[in-house]
Amino acid sequence: MSESLLLKIGQTVFLRHDSLVILDRRRFPHQVEEVVCLDYETVAQAIEIMAVQGAGDIAITAGYGLWLAAREIEKKSAFKPNQGYVLMEQARQRLVATRPTGFHIAAILENIMIRTNWDQYPWSPQILTQLENIIQKQDARSRLTGDWAETLLHDGDAVLTHCFPGAGLLYMFIKAQQNGKEIKVICTETRPYLQGARLTAWAVSELGLPVTLITDNMVAYCMSQGMVNKLITAADRIALDGTIANKVGTFQLALAADYHSIPFYVLGYGGPDRNSSSAQEIPIEFRNPQEVVNFNGVRITGAKVQGLYPAFDLTPPHLVAGVVTDRGIFPPSEVEGYWPKSG
Repeated sequence: MSESLLLKIGQTVFLRHDSLVILDRRRFPHQVEEVVCLDYETVAQAIEIMAVQGAGDIAITAGYGLWLAAREIEKKSAFKPNQGYVLMEQARQRLVATRPTGFHIAAILENIMIRTNWDQYPWSPQILTQLENIIQKQDARSRLTGDWAETLLHDGDAVLTHCFPGAGLLYMFIKAQQNGKEIKVICTETRPYLQGARLTAWAVSELGLPVTLITDNMVAYCMSQGMVNKLITAADRIALDGTIANKVGTFQLALAADYHSIPFYVLGYGGPDRNSSSAQEIPIEFRNPQEVVNFNGVRITGAKVQGLYPAFDLTPPHLVAGVVTDRGIFPPSEVEGYWPKSG
């Protein structure tokens, strides 16, 4: 069993001297191509063009963007601390705006801003130390989430997944292998960026599990033929009422799973967003429709045809069997219990 390149973020997003290097996930698995970011704006653009994918990894990348912003300010000695903070806040807002549906970017950057001592100069070493701690916690969280998720698997299961659910999915399969469970995996290709094909299916195959790739519109057929007995995805945001925001297509997979009495589990990692009480408080990112009417740079339809690309959809909690976190498995109606009540 080999370790996937996607198991730990430090293998695909890392610092080289004063720049951030991102291995472009749009080029996987056939090419390893670097995107080199020298400032926070190029980091923001790299996130927007999908060079890095997966909610947690995107958030860490944005954190490095904040580090680059601090480095840029520190090179300009003419800045006063209060002026520098204003510029840092501008950088934070720009990075948060790159992917509005997922809450991880906003949460990580807000924590960094709060925990940085702005009276202690320079700021970049403080930010880097925080990022190193966040990465360690993220890896531990992924491992724990994977361990809990593995308890839902039985020998002989066939698991369907969608998009790239992150390291927790890979840790789940690794733990299943260690426990002698034979698992088959089916991945949707996940149009239009093919995360399921380029990232998930490839990463699972690197672990040595049998994996089959299907197009997004084959899901109900495969379920009807008994080829699937569990559906597992991640979530970019979970509301306190158990609503799941994930890659567009997740809702229709959940509907098909419900029709065929197949349980749908969500890898919720660090739990719900405490600032989103319901579906109405989760913004849906709409991406450039050209990403739909073009494929690999080639237009696939007539010149007058318009595209539509909502990048995420919302799955109501009654379609979800459980939310798997680093603290255990919660019924969606009780996912708010992830956060202990104070007092």
